[in-house]
Amino acid sequence: MTSVRYDNATRTYEGTSVPAVDALDLDIGDGELLVLVGPSGSGKSTALRMLAGLEPLDGGSIRIGDRDVSNVRPRDRDIAMVFQNYALYPQLTVADNMGFALKQAGVPKEERRTRVREAARVLDLEPYLDRKPKHLSGGQRQRVAMGRAIVRRPAVYLMDEPLSNLDAKLRVQTRTEVVELQARLGVTTVYVTHDQVEAMTMGHRVAVLKDGVLQQCDTPRKLYHEPLNLFVAGFIGSPAMNLVPVGDERPLRLGGSAIELARPGDAALAEISGAITVGFRPEALQVGEGPLRAKIRTVEDLGSEVFVHLSLEHRGQPLALVSKMMPPFDGEPGDSIGLQIIGATHLFADDGSRVVSTTATLQAASAPAGVASDASPAAP
Repeated sequence: MTSVRYDNATRTYEGTSVPAVDALDLDIGDGELLVLVGPSGSGKSTALRMLAGLEPLDGGSIRIGDRDVSNVRPRDRDIAMVFQNYALYPQLTVADNMGFALKQAGVPKEERRTRVREAARVLDLEPYLDRKPKHLSGGQRQRVAMGRAIVRRPAVYLMDEPLSNLDAKLRVQTRTEVVELQARLGVTTVYVTHDQVEAMTMGHRVAVLKDGVLQQCDTPRKLYHEPLNLFVAGFIGSPAMNLVPVGDERPLRLGGSAIELARPGDAALAEISGAITVGFRPEALQVGEGPLRAKIRTVEDLGSEVFVHLSLEHRGQPLALVSKMMPPFDGEPGDSIGLQIIGATHLFADDGSRVVSTTATLQAASAPAGVASDASPAAP
């Protein structure tokens, strides 16, 4: 049974007073696949390297199982790491690459051979054991790198953006293989990526970081439907959530329409002072009919779904919105089209925290004095 615990773990690089990882508290369960995700500079790779022992801690501790490994050498932490670059020895065969670490550790030849063949069978690499890396595809090379980690039978696997060098189709295929492999092995795995789609499709839980601070750690479903703050709401989801600053005016308005909230949103709104941001996913924004009108900027037809990018005048400024529609969709760039919100809507307070999730609709209303209204009858 191997769990991982970050306890107030902090890393600050020389020459700066801002921590790259700031007081990280995170528990990773035995056999869990946890994904660390965030934009460039968020601290996700640093957090992984701290666990690997490649970065020292400036505060707090890290435990693997019952052992505090904060000051333990990387080689003694019982971890195996898979990097973005495959780091294979070009002069060695696949079998020799996979068994190299075992050879260095003094594992007997017959045991090395057995463990390499077991890993090759799991990874569908048996036909390639006698080949050298130059005769393999990118996906096969990545599987060899993973096989090199598997044969060591560590307590924890660490993966640092292992799929980022693969083309789009191969990346989708390989991430499925990684998930299946991790489930089969049942080994605790910490996986780093900047791709939130990859994170959402792979992780049992996903930890979202920004500027070295953990924003939220939860299941993909809860991250999508119950984001704790504006950053998580805007980062998770493709396309991202529509976020509309509506200020401190009451009732809330989107362009020239009032936003009518269902319970408990209306009750919560009555207790909120200060500026509000309204958020709703692209699938909750329906185009075609509605009390508000916007102009189509572009249409992305993906076959199974259509993303309609819109421009709306809101509080005197152009506001970009995205709607996710089912095909067919006949609108063209430049068309004026009606809008309606049908689905989950979130209210965020002035400090960025989510106050409440509810449902909302747009109601035709005259704009307040001094604010231009976009409202007009919906297209027939």
